[in-house]
Amino acid sequence: MNSMNGLRNKSIGRRKNRVCIVHDNEMLRMMLEDHLAENPSYFMETFPTGEDFLTVLEEEEIPDSIIADFNLDSAQPKAMNGLELLKQIKSRDRSIKVIIYASQEQYGKALERISSGAVEYIMKDKGSFQKIEPFINAL
Repeated sequence: MNSMNGLRNKSIGRRKNRVCIVHDNEMLRMMLEDHLAENPSYFMETFPTGEDFLTVLEEEEIPDSIIADFNLDSAQPKAMNGLELLKQIKSRDRSIKVIIYASQEQYGKALERISSGAVEYIMKDKGSFQKIEPFINAL
């Protein structure tokens, strides 16, 4: 089910939107992947850490959009956080679209993420999965 470095929704004949999810919580990562995989136009990949994602970013085609959790340290205690990941991504290619998915609701933190290059900052709540898809489609 989880596709860490594995691809889902392989397309035949048409290009799909490559969406990468970077989230340290395996259950949330799988739930978000399953929700988004319902859309047949998405080509999904998931990663438990920013470091894992950056390794693949060096080797593969640039994704259409990235959904990154802010706190990425439960899988590896000294892993980079979402803001550090965002800065690393933007230093490599400013055109990559990143959505920060986080539980912080403080305006200053959200503003910091957006000013660092995130296209959107989405709060984790009951309707957050549904809030993500329109941003992916708009990118």
